[in-house]
Amino acid sequence: MSQSIHRAAEILEYVSLAPRTQSEIAAKLGVHRSTALRMLQTLTETGLTRRHADSRYGVGYRLSGLARAASDQFDLRNIARPVLQELGRDCTHTVHLAVLEGDRIVYADKIEQPGMVRLYSQIGQPVLLHTAGVSKAVLANQDAAKTDRMLEGYEYTPYTENTLVSRAALDADLERTRERGWAVDDAEYENFINCIAMPIRDASDTVVAAVSITALKASADLEALAEWQERLNDVVLAISHDIGWRPHD
Repeated sequence: MSQSIHRAAEILEYVSLAPRTQSEIAAKLGVHRSTALRMLQTLTETGLTRRHADSRYGVGYRLSGLARAASDQFDLRNIARPVLQELGRDCTHTVHLAVLEGDRIVYADKIEQPGMVRLYSQIGQPVLLHTAGVSKAVLANQDAAKTDRMLEGYEYTPYTENTLVSRAALDADLERTRERGWAVDDAEYENFINCIAMPIRDASDTVVAAVSITALKASADLEALAEWQERLNDVVLAISHDIGWRPHD
């Protein structure tokens, strides 16, 4: 990816979370304010960003329109959403769908319940590979070459006392995930949140996505979430079946 395109993508991701000033965007990109301004001017002229009355920049109307127009192309999300919504209503926790895109894993959908605390995850944002249950569920089921490529140069940033801070620790966790068929986030990014996750397979029996049930530990710890394993397994099998997967004879 060229540097300009990469920076433009970073800007769009950054302002999608909240409107930002020119200085904030420059700091985020690590560039001079004049460089950030030139990129913002181009993005604004094309309608992908827009300048607010207070001079901050946010997502442009054209980008929103493009997303709506292309929504029917996201087949997996559309297929999965009804069963994910039902699962969310029944378990009363947050449900995530994450998909494998090249050598990264991205949140594709998020089902939150009314009145529940909003979690940090954002649709369209990359998933942390060493902390999230969905990323472990996907990574545990890739071939060695794919896993090595995805983790090459990866930084195991510590977030809590439970964070896996080395490739060896992650590999051991992925082996446990393969053995039991489901992954966990045991308060590894935020010490008050945990989750369980299971993989989705396509017609070629390749794991292409994962679904997780995420909860505040105060309302449901891992032991409580484990009671939803059978239901979560039914959900990922149903989605897998709908995208062409069939069990081996």
